[in-house]
Amino acid sequence: MGSNTGFSMDRLLEFGMNAAVAGQVMRNMNQTMSETMQPWPASMKGPGTTMPPSHLYYVALDGKQAGPFSETEIIRLVNEKRITKDTLVWHQGMPAWKRAEDLPEMLRIIALAPPPLNVIA
Repeated sequence: MGSNTGFSMDRLLEFGMNAAVAGQVMRNMNQTMSETMQPWPASMKGPGTTMPPSHLYYVALDGKQAGPFSETEIIRLVNEKRITKDTLVWHQGMPAWKRAEDLPEMLRIIALAPPPLNVIA
């Protein structure tokens, strides 16, 4: 072993410690993101559970009240272009109907929808 052995061991130890810290940071970030992205607490998920009433939406479709719709159904309707940012939406606890773009949870869904596909023939 040459005189670089100590230096190499120090570098390997430093690398190992950095990898351990990076792993812990990633685990913490993944945990935080998974909690943030859930529409309701994980404790409410599972067979036989239903979405809380505040997460059931009514929308104005073709000039008529329709619903209640779950978030999954709302995503489907947005993808079908039946709900847009101008669609009126209401859920329990709201005093009045609002445009979808005025509700952060609806705007998030609309913003994630893919744009129209323009096929060139």
